[in-house]
Amino acid sequence: MLRVLAVDDEEPALEELLYLLRADPRIRSAEGATGATEALRRIGGAVDAGPEDPSAIDVVFLDIHMAGLTGLDVAQLLAGFAAPPLIVFVTAHEGFAVHAFDLKAVDYVLKPVRRERLAEAVRRAAEQVGERSASVHDAAADQVAVELGGIIRFVAVDDIAYAEAQGDYARLHTATGSHLVRIPLTTLEERWRTRGFVRIHRRHLVALNRIDELRLDAGSMSVRIGDAELAVSRRHTRALRDLLMRQTGR
Repeated sequence: MLRVLAVDDEEPALEELLYLLRADPRIRSAEGATGATEALRRIGGAVDAGPEDPSAIDVVFLDIHMAGLTGLDVAQLLAGFAAPPLIVFVTAHEGFAVHAFDLKAVDYVLKPVRRERLAEAVRRAAEQVGERSASVHDAAADQVAVELGGIIRFVAVDDIAYAEAQGDYARLHTATGSHLVRIPLTTLEERWRTRGFVRIHRRHLVALNRIDELRLDAGSMSVRIGDAELAVSRRHTRALRDLLMRQTGR
């Protein structure tokens, strides 16, 4: 569901637009701003707060002709944001459509606004927001953000051989080094269960396809991953053995 900001410096037009937007079941919330300055302040605050904050804005329904900055000016400024909301222009003037779509507008709705036409603009916006969310989710699932000397870098989950619990943190081990992240091992276990990671000990979560050897010695079990030998706790021994046997087809 969409979180919307409608912007128009004519209050009757703004109230009518908000009425129509709030009647659409795909709209979670619709707030109004009576000018470009107010709109930019609210959008800037929402972007800084992040997509999960209650103030977040997915789509701006934006009039073009306003006192001071125009809607086109606002859209040009938003284009410089790292993750700006989508734009739908709502205007009485046909002549700016080309410029509007050059600014990556989702749609261009003419006044007086018809309910059916606005519903189509909402549909297009909802579709793009869904695609954007799916893309962000996929990227987050495939990578882990780590901090190195004040710089955020991303480590591919597929490059991680095993993770080691260190209090409320986890140390991620790859072929080229290790990285400390502020994520509990239990959280990583839940996230990566479908990616071939398995818990072998209260301290270790390993990628099954990175296990080079399974060792048995006087009733105890361990696995070798590269140069590291990791103990397997008794409670995880049978489950790990069964998983490895199924993986090798034995």
